[in-house]
Amino acid sequence: MGSMTTERPGHGTRREPGGEPVTGRVTGRAAARGPVRGAVSLLVAVALAGCGAGGSAPTADVTASGSVTPTPTPSVTTSSTPSDAPAPAVRDVPTVEVTSVQDVATGLDVPWGLAFLPDGRALVTLRDAARLVLVGADGAVTDVTGPGADEVAATVVPRGEGGLLGVTVVPGDAAPGGPVDVVLYATAAQDNRVLRATLDGATLGPVRTVLDGIPKGANHNGGRLAFGPDGYLYVTTGDTYRTALAPDPASLGGKVLRVTADGAPAPGNPDPGSPVWTRGHRNVQGIGWAPDGRAVASEFGQDTWDELNVLHAGGDYGWPGVEGRGGAAGGAVDPVAVWATSDASPSGLAVTDEGVYLAGLRGRTLWRVPLRPVDPATLADPAADAAGFGEPQALLAGEHGRLRAVAVAPDGALWVLTSNTDGRGDPADGDDRVLRVTVG
Repeated sequence: MGSMTTERPGHGTRREPGGEPVTGRVTGRAAARGPVRGAVSLLVAVALAGCGAGGSAPTADVTASGSVTPTPTPSVTTSSTPSDAPAPAVRDVPTVEVTSVQDVATGLDVPWGLAFLPDGRALVTLRDAARLVLVGADGAVTDVTGPGADEVAATVVPRGEGGLLGVTVVPGDAAPGGPVDVVLYATAAQDNRVLRATLDGATLGPVRTVLDGIPKGANHNGGRLAFGPDGYLYVTTGDTYRTALAPDPASLGGKVLRVTADGAPAPGNPDPGSPVWTRGHRNVQGIGWAPDGRAVASEFGQDTWDELNVLHAGGDYGWPGVEGRGGAAGGAVDPVAVWATSDASPSGLAVTDEGVYLAGLRGRTLWRVPLRPVDPATLADPAADAAGFGEPQALLAGEHGRLRAVAVAPDGALWVLTSNTDGRGDPADGDDRVLRVTVG
């Protein structure tokens, strides 16, 4: 992490990356609870021609006809606890090119998170409306209803960057189209919290809180959820502009948390009684895993550097003392890639067997950081992290506005949410929308 940063008077009202002043304006609940606009946010489905999907999503093989066939992802451990078994292959692909872009659907208001169900549909959260919708590959959008949907709407208190944020699916043997448990990240009246409920078709059952007490604020709420290849739930949080929370092991703010599906501290955590996995983060909104088990996370910088980090159990990532590279000498873990905050402001990310794809908000770009094969013996060594990544590559730069989330679809494509209706973008007709993009 390069430059050392210090607090400045009034920094809490500076312009947050994304262009609008940080004011903590409360979104009107009457407007937030209004009907969904049209179809869906712009999900960018980036079909990775010749690229297998990695991380927690299925991998994909490309047939002779050019279609993408998912194959199961091998079970792997996090980067801090490498397995003795041979790691799945990482392909060294320095650059790719976008070969086509297609609209899938249009018209969602402030989409934030998405996760794929066993039947291939995506479950998408609407931040300010505190609602969920289902999105089919054909662009069909279905509102999620039921007692759980009503509970979520009553629990969430949208304000600034807070609202209904991340979503993920609990791993299991659910049949396509059958009931499946889902997990949500919600900004409530007093805190951010993690909720769990059963989704049956388009009906969400009763909700229960599995983890609460995560600090909330008008901004820097974190909010991404993902199950790792170890089967545990990872929760990203922000410092809520209270920078002292990030290094404090007693606070859940400015952390990556690792818990069971029921919210208990996961076995193997640095502190057995704590959900904290890593600390010293400003605002993490993306997390994923390479096929060899490396866990990566995207992080918003303040004024200088946004970051892509490799997560190591118990690691300190330097905030608020350090922003960007340069913290290793003081015991912090350095990022493997950095961007000027005007170029990226990375939110969600997805990982394939050849790269990490990051959705850029202020930078209005889908960034790709190439993966490189590494010696499995070095996976637990932060000093060796940078050797496993290539030079960042910009895709879709300025073409579709702000990008919020990206996920690997069952067919090996990438689906990306735009975020032009979040109050910081310039919405075009049909925003936010769903794109299908192929690269080769």
